[in-house]
Amino acid sequence: MPKKKYYVVWKGVKPGVYDSWIDCKRQIDGFEGALYKSFDTKAAAAAAYPDGPWKYIGKSKENKKNTVPLTGNFIRNSLAVDAACSGNPGKMEYRGVYVETGLEIFHQGPYEKGTNNVGEFLALVHGLALLKKQDMNIPVYSDSMNAILWVKNKQCKTKLEPCEANAPVFDLIARAEKWLQENTYKTVILKWETEKWGEIPADFGRK
Repeated sequence: MPKKKYYVVWKGVKPGVYDSWIDCKRQIDGFEGALYKSFDTKAAAAAAYPDGPWKYIGKSKENKKNTVPLTGNFIRNSLAVDAACSGNPGKMEYRGVYVETGLEIFHQGPYEKGTNNVGEFLALVHGLALLKKQDMNIPVYSDSMNAILWVKNKQCKTKLEPCEANAPVFDLIARAEKWLQENTYKTVILKWETEKWGEIPADFGRK
């Protein structure tokens, strides 16, 4: 007889702890970005639910290669964001990674005719908005002082010239600035110290 499992749904139709796969499946089927995990005991599931998903998900073999080396005094229970751009301007994309496990939490792009600085700014705002929406009380790391200052000033001070090709990028900028102007957040923004710790976990590895 299969061993009974218990399920935590952090993001789904109705988040909570479930004692059957059928009940869990009802909460995640067709739900974009659902976050859930099975546990061997009800006590473990109950303890995991208030902790949030990123302490538990993403520890599978396929994510092992992305796990951050256990060196440095950075905070592992955190989100790291970064951007990459092929050319200046060029194809730009950005993403967020949970530091403890190396799990990619979000990835946007590529977008035409963007810049790395713009991508860093968008990644940071995306991370702040996501953490607030999920009520996650963890810090976010960026290795870009420009992005950190732009977020602090609630304005993307890019010199990028708008054109038809990068209209989606400027739409994202406008939405990010609007979010910053209309929202407050408790998330602590920290500078990733590349010289001490190596490349930020969200780095695209194209250097």
